[in-house]
Amino acid sequence: MVDPVSVDLEGKRLLVVEDEYLIAIDLAYFLEGLGAEIVGPAGSVEDALELVASHDGLDGAVLDINLRGRRVFPVADALASRNVPFVFTTGYDALVVPDEYESVPRCEKPIDQRLLASLIARLGSER
Repeated sequence: MVDPVSVDLEGKRLLVVEDEYLIAIDLAYFLEGLGAEIVGPAGSVEDALELVASHDGLDGAVLDINLRGRRVFPVADALASRNVPFVFTTGYDALVVPDEYESVPRCEKPIDQRLLASLIARLGSER
């Protein structure tokens, strides 16, 4: 695992999609501390889709699977169509993830920031 202190996300534009305000702000603050530029956070599928449509050049995204009772998969579809990699965060098990996204990295809640940083760093190297 990568130590988050050594992870450099400088210049990476990351979309954060999370409906819990405090978690969203904490994620944004943490990722900014690693050098990322944050788009969002968005707390709903609709808001997230608007941000995806209005922001070219996203380098990655962190997507909470459940947004106020709705699944985030329309946002995942929009990102995938633009070849933007993403990580799911969830309190659910893998059974809620459609087959086409079974290989997408997942970070269980409560979010382990070290693991999330490691997963995001690997997303950047895969592009």
